[in-house]
Amino acid sequence: MNSLSQLKVKGLVVGPIHVAPPDEAISLRFEEISPDAGNLDQFKGVIQAARRKGISVVLDLTPNYQGSSGPWFSSNSVTNVAERLKSALVFWLNEGVDGIQLSGVEQLANMVPSLWADIRAIIHNGMDKDPKRVLLGITESSSAENVSALLSSTGVDLLISNVLTSGDPEPTRFAETIQHLYSNHSQTKLAWSLGGRVEGHLASLVNQAHVKLYQLLLLTLPGTPVFSYGDEIGLMDGDSKFPKMLWDFEEELNGTLQEEQNEQMSFRKFFCSVTELRAKQRSLLYGDFLLLSNSSSSLVYLRVWDQNDRYLAAFNWGAEEETVLQMNNPGLPRHAAVALSTNSSALPVGSSVDLMNLRLGPGQAALIKLPYTG
Repeated sequence: MNSLSQLKVKGLVVGPIHVAPPDEAISLRFEEISPDAGNLDQFKGVIQAARRKGISVVLDLTPNYQGSSGPWFSSNSVTNVAERLKSALVFWLNEGVDGIQLSGVEQLANMVPSLWADIRAIIHNGMDKDPKRVLLGITESSSAENVSALLSSTGVDLLISNVLTSGDPEPTRFAETIQHLYSNHSQTKLAWSLGGRVEGHLASLVNQAHVKLYQLLLLTLPGTPVFSYGDEIGLMDGDSKFPKMLWDFEEELNGTLQEEQNEQMSFRKFFCSVTELRAKQRSLLYGDFLLLSNSSSSLVYLRVWDQNDRYLAAFNWGAEEETVLQMNNPGLPRHAAVALSTNSSALPVGSSVDLMNLRLGPGQAALIKLPYTG
């Protein structure tokens, strides 16, 4: 929890950890923790430890999380499983969780809308006493239009999706996706992620050299950034999507292992720098999103909030060539200072850049501070 607090984490999603043999709806036991994960007293200890650090705990109760027949087993079982989920929600909320996460929310909302309304009501009732309660949904959809429609129809507080699915990044599509969702919803409803329990870790989905770039992207978009444990250190998947997390970096290592550890510490230091800045700057937390420039390999946007310093985020996905970003926006000053950079040798923090001729090296990104001048 100390480590998560240092990263400015505000919410922790745990699980699924309930007993759910794959594809066996009859054996599903929502209110019983799998022995592989621990026990109820240990889980309550996690909630208490998180609360002391101001971190909310959300429990993933996706029913068939280990099966292949979908998150709700089959279409014939949805009603029965949803009914059983209702009592489990009451149980876990009484045990102190701050919210619930569910996969396949569109299936449940479409097939049994009355039960979905009951589930929402159980979670959201009493929010006057506990305003932190949240209902998180997960969808496999990668279409901005579909995700937007689901946000409206399901009524979830946040919807985690594949709209930014990487591999072969397309900044033009990124820009269109972000703009579409931002234009149609309050940013308090927007969640941004790359990877997850099913997809794997960030560093296994993107070019290793671009990990910091994607950290900066997710942490400066309007809305809530969602990371998997270990994304802050560039943790890679191996034989499993659940590799062992390296919490302790004090062990003495030699050779290649030392180089790997140094790289992981570099990722974590950069991640902390971004979250530290985000926690202090209203423009990055709440500010408007203004798209300034995008191409097949670059993206530039501005975050603006009232009478506060503004921040310009610029990204170059190009693998081999430097890009020159020309932003002929009358509201921009000619020069500004670098707040953060993925390559501090090329763009040192505090150095001045020409915004009419901004140069970024291959795979490089930067956050630039534009002081409020009235």
